[in-house]
Amino acid sequence: QVQLVESGGGLVQAGGSLRLSCEVSENIFNFNTVGWYRQAPGKERELVARINVGGRTDYADFAKGRFTISVDAGVNMVHLQMNGLKSEDTAVYYCNANRLSRHYWGQGTQVTGSQ
Repeated sequence: QVQLVESGGGLVQAGGSLRLSCEVSENIFNFNTVGWYRQAPGKERELVARINVGGRTDYADFAKGRFTISVDAGVNMVHLQMNGLKSEDTAVYYCNANRLSRHYWGQGTQVTGSQ
C-alpha cells in the first residue's frame, strides 16, 4: 500500500517561508506525477504544484514565482519550498502521487499564514 507522509507545516508571518516535505513509501519514479495540493476551509482541493517523471513541473498561477517543487529521488522525498507566504495561502497541504489516474494522498499538513 502506498503511503505518503508530510511534514513541515506550521504558522508563519506574512512574507515568511516554509518548506514542506513528503516521504513516499516507494520509488517516486513508479508514479506518473508527484506533487502538492491544498484545501482551504470551505473550498475545494486545488493543485499547487506537481512534477512528472521527466522533470516537467506545473504550478498553479498563485504559486508561480513563490513556490518551488523538487524531488530527492534517492530517498523518495518530494519538497515544496514556499516563499512570500500570504494569509490566503492558509490551508491544509496534501502530498499526492498519481499512477495511471489513481491518486494517493498523505494525511495533510496545516499551513497558516498570519497577517
